[in-house]
Amino acid sequence: MSYSSGQFAPQSFTAKLWYVNWPVLIVAGLIAAIGCAALYSVAGGSFQPWAERHAFRFLIATAVVLVMAMVRTEVWMRAAYPAYVIALVALALVPVFGTEALGARRWLNVWGMTFQPAELMKLALVAALARYYQWLPVQRVSHPLWIAVPIAMIAVPVILTLRQPDLGTAMLFGVVGLSLMFLSGVSIFYFLAGAAGAVAAAPLIWNNLHDYQRRRIETFLNPDLDPLGAGYHIAQSKIAIGSGGLSGKGFLLGTQSQLDFVPEKHTDFIVTILGEEWGFAGLAVLLGLFALLIALIIVMAWRCQNRFGRLVISGSAVTLFVYVLINVAMVTGLVPVVGVPLPLVSHGGTSMMTLMIGLGLAMSAHVHGGEGIRRKDVGRFW
Repeated sequence: MSYSSGQFAPQSFTAKLWYVNWPVLIVAGLIAAIGCAALYSVAGGSFQPWAERHAFRFLIATAVVLVMAMVRTEVWMRAAYPAYVIALVALALVPVFGTEALGARRWLNVWGMTFQPAELMKLALVAALARYYQWLPVQRVSHPLWIAVPIAMIAVPVILTLRQPDLGTAMLFGVVGLSLMFLSGVSIFYFLAGAAGAVAAAPLIWNNLHDYQRRRIETFLNPDLDPLGAGYHIAQSKIAIGSGGLSGKGFLLGTQSQLDFVPEKHTDFIVTILGEEWGFAGLAVLLGLFALLIALIIVMAWRCQNRFGRLVISGSAVTLFVYVLINVAMVTGLVPVVGVPLPLVSHGGTSMMTLMIGLGLAMSAHVHGGEGIRRKDVGRFW
């Protein structure tokens, strides 16, 4: 269901349900079903411990999306800055009170529940930038003074995340934040100047990387440098995907995966299972579904009548695209290993809920996208 220019959003609960973009949820469900099948295979033909939990989480997350879709966009817009501040404070507390695991301190334990503040920031950063550009007049978008504000909003969480260390999430913040600036109309010359500055600062960046991060990059450039150490993940991943050929070895028949040659096969390297058992054809279907989902979200952004909604929806599409791009490129050896899961497919409740809550924000903007946001609802900058 779409809106025409000047048309107002539905008011009743039933009407709002009618305006929900059901094709988006159906495609997301198909992707999650593929994830359940892969996790069933990873467990050797058992729904425990991952597949059943994955399906239950998706159903809960879908309910969250529908509930969020019923709430007016202005409510989420007013919550954008407070959410950003809370996420920023949580990120700042991680080095002091965080829980350490696998050599990184990325989690906070609150009342017996462990969560990753960076996941909250993925949502808060998009919403905060969208609110900023909803408030900022279009003619000021490329003014140096007003560019400094979103740059600072992006840079602070990037720096705090790099301290954990979590290079993959820091990259995600940077790419999504800069993408929203570009979509808001910031002049391309600023991005060209920033790219030139990044190239010039490459030696400094290299010297400040952690030892394990440098080893990952060196192994990426030369996979044979440490085949039993830093290069083991990529070597086994390539063997598994390559052995699948065009049509795969068959469901539950992957030797690399079933014999535990591939590490982290239920999370970051789940693509290797799909590549080995379902082959190139299976991966093409999965990537085609992701492409369709992203395209449907982009159409939602195009139809939205207010700037905040368009940017929130676009942020959801960009986040999904970057997740898929980095994960698939990582497991195929096209980029260094950075620890990014495949959305809706990899096991992990936090990453799924983060993505689906972002989709809930986008769905709210879509359902209420036929009405413009009133100036009094935007208020002052803060």
